[in-house]
Amino acid sequence: MNKPQQPTYFEAQQWASFCLKTAKLPTDSARFLLLGLSQLDQTQLLIHYRDSLPTSIWQAYQQGIARVVAGEPVQYVLGKAPFYGIDLQVDPAVLIPRVETQELVDWILTDYAAADTPLRVLDIGTGSGAIALALKHERPSWQVTASDVSSAALAVAKRNAEQLALDVNFVQSDLLQSIAAEPFDVIVSNPPYIATNEKDVMDASVIDYEPQTALFAAHDGLALYEQLAATVAPHLTAAGRLYLEFGYHQGPAVKHLFQHALPTATVTLRQDMAGHDRMLRVVQPG
Repeated sequence: MNKPQQPTYFEAQQWASFCLKTAKLPTDSARFLLLGLSQLDQTQLLIHYRDSLPTSIWQAYQQGIARVVAGEPVQYVLGKAPFYGIDLQVDPAVLIPRVETQELVDWILTDYAAADTPLRVLDIGTGSGAIALALKHERPSWQVTASDVSSAALAVAKRNAEQLALDVNFVQSDLLQSIAAEPFDVIVSNPPYIATNEKDVMDASVIDYEPQTALFAAHDGLALYEQLAATVAPHLTAAGRLYLEFGYHQGPAVKHLFQHALPTATVTLRQDMAGHDRMLRVVQPG
């Protein structure tokens, strides 16, 4: 397909979709990038489909599609990603928030739907701030703290909090090492959990562009769960809860870790929408 000179929104998206399809990449990136650059929503885009695309947007769109075709994630090209009803700034210092992680947020919100007192919440390994900011956005009365070992990731998370006008406390910490002793009602984490020997089956764009320290962990991806299992109890209130995300095949191993470390707690696995064990909840006895 020849590149149009002065395309309509529709023609530009058609051309981009063709480029992505030829490169064997998902074509929905064409619409996502066009929506982001034009700052239109889906309905507005449909209304403007037959209008000429402004020259400045067309030039930026061509450059952006070239970067996506070269393998760069479209969220990094655009500099933002949606998550649980909010838009987050993202760059290569942080992972791109995944759809599955929204289900973890949803589990917490559903469990505490009837809670009438402000909860103290800690998000460990916050990255872009996705989980912490989504929880604060949905429950403004909650006192939310977010931690990360990476100062670059915390800088992104802080910018997102400022942009969204959400009051979240940020702490640089390797897991729980620098977290104050005062216990939390809820601790949540989506830590690095990919085993290094899984690199061969991962998308090249993830390996090439997303931060390695936020992806991989030792001991077949279980190292950080092992550390959390050994250290989390003093940081939870009497009836406190820990929520975790993990790899689709790690459920039995992660569950065993926490049942062994916290024998009086109730440990529950939960499947994601694809039917994979993907989340775990640990409930301390009240």
